[in-house]
Parts: sequence; structure tokens; C-alpha cells
Amino acid sequence: MLKLSGVHKSFSGNEILKGVSLDVRKGDIIAILGPSGSGKTTFLRCVDFLERADAGTMEFDGLTADLHSASRQTIAAVRRKIGFVFQNYNLFANRTALGNVTEGLIVAGKMPREKAERIGREALDRVGLSDRADYYPAQLSGGQQQRVGIARAMAMNPDVILFDEPTSALDPELVGEVLDVMRELAREGATMIVVTHEMNFARQVATEAVFMDGGKIVEQGPPARIFEHPREERTARFLQRILRQDDRGESAKAAYTKEEPAEVRQGGRE
Repeated sequence: MLKLSGVHKSFSGNEILKGVSLDVRKGDIIAILGPSGSGKTTFLRCVDFLERADAGTMEFDGLTADLHSASRQTIAAVRRKIGFVFQNYNLFANRTALGNVTEGLIVAGKMPREKAERIGREALDRVGLSDRADYYPAQLSGGQQQRVGIARAMAMNPDVILFDEPTSALDPELVGEVLDVMRELAREGATMIVVTHEMNFARQVATEAVFMDGGKIVEQGPPARIFEHPREERTARFLQRILRQDDRGESAKAAYTKEEPAEVRQGGRE
């Protein structure tokens, strides 16, 4: 369905991507793991031409593109097939939730407003926000804003959805609501490439885990093997460190929940 080959990208002489290649089949949920600075986000942005790669090719549903020299028409054709969910939501502050979802349909897709709003409301309903359609981003929690971002991507009916660390900007108590939406998308058969530090999501939901470091794919394979029996020492060290941090975080969360009075734990939550 989607084949990326030899993707290179440098910034100011610093090589961020060093020939990354990835094959994606329909229905794949690919979790890309790795330390900060390993090139994960840059790779996603090159796939959607938010960054222009220095070299590399893409084969996508019968379309072939050079990632460095693709024309505007080719880029537009690729973007019609790809949804992108940003780390920091990237919502228009002066648009309602519905307006954010329908903007691309109306402006880029030239869709009649009535049809766009029907599709937009259906997308918001799928992420549990049908009652927030007329709310502005400032009136929504971080988790709700990210769910609007997911609805915006879904409304375009893309072949692939790219997620750039979709929970990293959220308070811990809001992470679950976004992951639940992503799990539902996976159950529905969506094809997703997810840059994430959510190890449980990668282990339980992904069909393929990819570990990147230093601008390269170090190791990839079924999540069960990657997590339980990594073949590369660098992968093992990374997972050990991240999983220890997750364990400490869960212990702290459990202690907080146990020790704080109920009225304090519930204060400020929706």
C-alpha cells in the first residue's frame, strides 16, 4: 500500500534521517519508537511533505513520487490520501470544533458546506465529541482538542493516518481518552503509523514495532518479539529504560490515587 525507500534529511549539515525505508500494508498499525532526536517526527513529516526530504522515494497506491522533487500536484494527491494528527493539536483558535474538522473539506476539498458539516459531525461523534461541536479550542481540554484533531484527520477519509506523539502534550489523566479513540480506529481496520512513547499501546495494539535511533531503523518486527526478545542491544537498553520509567510512573500514580481524598482527586476533572 505504501512503500518508502531511502529517505534522507539534513538540517544545517546535521543528517537527521540516514536512508530510512518502511513498507506499510493496508490495516497495519506501525508504532515507531525511539529516543528524542532519533528522527521519528522528521520521518513522518517527510512522508506528508511537511518537510521536503533530501532524497528518497514513495510508492503509494499506484502513485510513485520522488520525495525531494515531487510536484505540487503530486504532493496534493498524496495529502488527499494521508491524515496527520499533530503533537500539539494545531487547531484554529478562531474555529469551533466542527469548523476545525470541516475547514480542510471545504477549502482544500471544495466540498459544499452542508455536506462537509454532515461529515464533520459524524467524525466528531466517532471520537465522542458530538456535544462539543460548537465549542472553541480554548473551551476544550487537551484530550478533547486532540480528539478534534483525530476527527479532522478521519473526516478526510484517508488511506493512512500519521500520528506524531499524539499524547505527549497531554496531562497523564487525559492520555487514556485519546488512546481509546486510536484503539477503536485500529479495531475498525484503519492503517496508522504512530510515533509514540506509549509502550502499552505499541505492545498491545500495533501490528509492527519499529525502533529508530540515530536517524536509522535499528530493529523492527512484531511487538511481542521486539518487547520480549529484542535482537539489538540498543533496542534492549532503550526498552529497559522506558519501561522502568513507566513502572515508576504507575507506582506514583497508584500512590497518589490511594492517598489523596476523593474530593481532591476529582477536583477540576470533567
